[in-house]
Amino acid sequence: MQIKEALTFDDVLLVPKKSIINSRKDISLKTRLSKNISLNIPIISANMDTVTESAMAISLAKMGGLGIIHRFLSIQDQVNEVLKVKRAENIVIEKPFTLPGNTKLNEAKELMHGNNVSGILIVDNENKLQGILTARDILFEDDLEKNIFELMTQRKNLITASPGIKLEEAQEILHSNKLEKLPIVDENNYLQGLITSSDIYKIKKYPHSTKDSKGRLRVGAAIGVKDEDIKRAQSLLESGVDILVLDIAHGHSDVSLNMIKKIKKEFNCEVIAGNVATKEGAEDLISAGADVVKIGVGSGSICITRLVAGAGVPQLTAVLDCAEAAEKYNVPVISDWGIRTSGDITKALAAGASSVMIGSLLAGTDESPGFVI
Repeated sequence: MQIKEALTFDDVLLVPKKSIINSRKDISLKTRLSKNISLNIPIISANMDTVTESAMAISLAKMGGLGIIHRFLSIQDQVNEVLKVKRAENIVIEKPFTLPGNTKLNEAKELMHGNNVSGILIVDNENKLQGILTARDILFEDDLEKNIFELMTQRKNLITASPGIKLEEAQEILHSNKLEKLPIVDENNYLQGLITSSDIYKIKKYPHSTKDSKGRLRVGAAIGVKDEDIKRAQSLLESGVDILVLDIAHGHSDVSLNMIKKIKKEFNCEVIAGNVATKEGAEDLISAGADVVKIGVGSGSICITRLVAGAGVPQLTAVLDCAEAAEKYNVPVISDWGIRTSGDITKALAAGASSVMIGSLLAGTDESPGFVI
């Protein structure tokens, strides 16, 4: 048996070289997540229940990275987390929250509070705009059984815009009329969407956000490898998730390879698969249809694979080997596990990773799930 030398992040340093950069502002960290999705910073939050739900995914996407919603939720709860990210920032909200005019005030308040929105558009049974109900309309109203039709701002008093309006035009309308929300309606008064001043502000404040073609923040979600996870994948894709992550400890296995093939056959979507730590593992995942390969076995701060099973490859060597194999197919790789310092990130990128997945460094932040102690 030949045992080769293998290295982890702590075993190496990057050799300093001459720099031609005048300012850190001149540096671009843009990278490929997959063949069709780019990130402005090469950081992905781990699909762990102590790391990523909607709050983390929103914060990372605003900064140019990506969050992966963990799978230890019911399908509907995981879908709801994806929807929260997708609704957090838009150029045009295509499906704003709406209610019929005969809805009771208590129901409207529940919808507003439950989804953290300050206004609801009121429509008839044909989806024609009748008015808008905002927090100001109900601020001092105590009768929770009153119909919201009596409280809303009527259609005749609303300023609206037509489909296809440009962002700059919408901003001017909102600013000059001191509005927070601008409904989009067609020539027959059918509701087509909504533009809000807060969304425009976020676009200006976070110019490097990771967004899809509709101007929504990007988000990924994890699934397992059982047959019922096909249903989970379908529900997530219908909710607008941008990429699926196959969540299994040992990615170089028949169940993992078969699941990749099923997903790619059933859906037109991109898949991150892993985890693997060898060239053979990376090549088999790519052959099965993986769009991205996730690298790392046993190197995580809370992972006990090496203690229990005695299995793993030091992370730097694993990244070097897998990146070399994936490069032949033009497939990006993610270095997952083992990132304990910012220096580890640069080492992983230097070894060939397109991005890194981080868990423990983010788990103690306000945006991670859990309770502050």
